[in-house]
Amino acid sequence: MRDTCARDLDVKETGGNLLDKLSRFPQFSLLDGSTPLQRLARLEVLFSKQLGSTRLFVKRDDHMALGGGGNKVRKLEFLIGEALAQGADTLMTVGGLQSNHARLTAAAAAKAGLACELVLSQMVPRDGVDYIRGGNVLLDRLFGARVVTLSPGEDRDAFLQARVAELAAGGRKVHFAPTGGSSPVGCLGYAQCAAEILRQADERGVKISEIVLPNGSSGTHAGLLAGLAAMGASVPVRAHAVLATREVTVAATLEKARATAALLDTDVQEADVVVDDAQRGDGYGLPTDEMRTAVRLLARTEGLLLDPVYSGKAFAGFLHDIRRGTYHDAGDVVFLMTGGTPGLFAYRLEFDEEGLPG
Repeated sequence: MRDTCARDLDVKETGGNLLDKLSRFPQFSLLDGSTPLQRLARLEVLFSKQLGSTRLFVKRDDHMALGGGGNKVRKLEFLIGEALAQGADTLMTVGGLQSNHARLTAAAAAKAGLACELVLSQMVPRDGVDYIRGGNVLLDRLFGARVVTLSPGEDRDAFLQARVAELAAGGRKVHFAPTGGSSPVGCLGYAQCAAEILRQADERGVKISEIVLPNGSSGTHAGLLAGLAAMGASVPVRAHAVLATREVTVAATLEKARATAALLDTDVQEADVVVDDAQRGDGYGLPTDEMRTAVRLLARTEGLLLDPVYSGKAFAGFLHDIRRGTYHDAGDVVFLMTGGTPGLFAYRLEFDEEGLPG
């Protein structure tokens, strides 16, 4: 990646070149324009000593009309474009029981006129009606998806193979989207978002010194890195891992970033993949006190909702770095809100004010 800051770029020219490359790939429109880039003015006041002159912004990818919003919508624009170009009539994907990707796949399939099949697994050791039937699970069915929940130990790959064969025998054509929609084609959604962020920053005089985000299936992180590389913009990106360890997450992100970058005739360097796993806690989907504090703090200072699995843990990491002075006089820092608000209802008891300390 070239040593060129976002503010030194001709954003119109570099973003235009990237968008020209992205236009080679079929895309189905699911977004109504750009999502907001919003300043966290009250949070800045709260941490004024630790921040100094630094300004904090959030990229509101939770702020989308389709299906409750979230980062998977950008990936699905390219995944559904690919599915329709291949003549598919059914979209199939996999995920955990409370998968945001599954919920948005169901919503996007409904908008595109495709049948949707979701194959879900119990990835988090939680029970109770809120988790088993509420949150994203409720919405999956409202959007008309056929939902199958596999039993513990059931062979997912064997089930998928048999189900695809069954649908094919009935004359259906299935397009399969991987976990999180994080195929190289799906990751193009965040290469496109990189151009959108730089354009918005340029229009508002925001000098981005770092982008911070959660990393689960690595596709959002990988897509941003590929898009920035394609524009020659050396904007640092820091991810907080919520699914796997740092080592596993770095390897997965680098592999996906390079595969996505290859589609855009560029490359990503290993040094560009920065991951912190300190907020992962005991594992994926398992709440931490730091996550609960972060969710409450942003809700009570800015009126914004983080989810308990992804952005809640990542924002906890962001707050930890702010408190220890990492961002003192650091310019303008952007946190990418990836959505997942329906998950809050599945984790209702974690925020029971009478059952937990404030």
